[in-house]
Amino acid sequence: MQGNINPLLVQAQTAHDAADWSSLIQYLQQLILVEDNQYSKNILELALSVLEMGDFQQRWEITKVLVRLGNIAITPLIEILADEDAEEELHWYAARTLGELQHPDAIAPLVELLRKSEDEELKAIAATALGQMGSLAITELSQLLKQDDTRLLAVRSLAYIRTPETITPLLSVVQDAEVAVRATAIEALSSFHDQRVPPVLLKALNDVVPTVRRVAVLGLSSRPDLCAELNLLARLQPMLYDFNIEVCSAAAVALSRLGGDNTTHHLFTVLMSPHTPITLQLEIIRALVWVGTLSGLEYLQQAFAQNKSEILCQEIVTVLGRVEKLELVTKATEILLELLQTQHPATEIVTIKSAIALSLGQLGNQQAITPLTILTQDPHEQVRLHAIAALKKLSPEVVHQQ
Repeated sequence: MQGNINPLLVQAQTAHDAADWSSLIQYLQQLILVEDNQYSKNILELALSVLEMGDFQQRWEITKVLVRLGNIAITPLIEILADEDAEEELHWYAARTLGELQHPDAIAPLVELLRKSEDEELKAIAATALGQMGSLAITELSQLLKQDDTRLLAVRSLAYIRTPETITPLLSVVQDAEVAVRATAIEALSSFHDQRVPPVLLKALNDVVPTVRRVAVLGLSSRPDLCAELNLLARLQPMLYDFNIEVCSAAAVALSRLGGDNTTHHLFTVLMSPHTPITLQLEIIRALVWVGTLSGLEYLQQAFAQNKSEILCQEIVTVLGRVEKLELVTKATEILLELLQTQHPATEIVTIKSAIALSLGQLGNQQAITPLTILTQDPHEQVRLHAIAALKKLSPEVVHQQ
């Protein structure tokens, strides 16, 4: 380099040739402060070399230089984004920087990244980048909603952005003919506490496609604050009898989030029906604990007493051990201890007796120490080992005395 070239640029080039990326960054950070910079193309070329060759921290620092360069950096960053052979971290920085540059030309490549990438973290970064562009990106994506060949991609992109500005365009496709479009829109809308959303979710409960009904059920379950106003219990309880098992399971989860004794009654009724598939019964057993009420535990106790299925009995014992509310731990412990005293055939099954010991240990209630001590003398080794493991949690000194 000759003539009246800025000495900093000469030093920057020397640092580049020596692969001294830290020094190069320092020189570029000084060069970028020059107004009406005549060295922008040189700075860009050198900055891109740091982005390509630098370590994590160096890449982080050089993105600030690229952002200061402005629009001149957009095309090479888009090329990095489109380069399938480039490492994921390089894609990460390119997407992040494009988001900060907030230029319309970056929207399509970022949307394409959302469509193609299988890396969830990278997709999240692309979505964040689009979100940074705010109304600019949302306006562009809203236009894509109007075209059949780009509608699904656009709705997925809007779903990733998750800002209130996306509500209106998402609402425009909740009745789209394509299942994936309306399901994606409804799921995304479910994350917003906006008065326009609940009516859409309620209507979607009657959609002909199970996927959409399921999304609507789960969406409504996130609004327990509207339980009384929308009479959600009455709306969701029939979904336990849906023709699709996944919708039924979602309804069980949804009802458990709404809580209350009426909820547990409905769940118990379906649990005990001879027509209920075992997969749904298992989901309901878990839901009865998630409700977090005394009635839920009492229904589980009844279900155990009236059930002959080893799988269901074991699941009941297992979920009782997962009770976390302090006011329910004592009741869960008492139920498990009573099960040990009953003549129910299931309590003689080694795996179930072992599961009772394990659950008692997880609950951590001192009431279980004596019964567990007795179980350490059980004729079956598996039961003895689980009882000892439970006692180690509750009272290690008792184990040492064995």
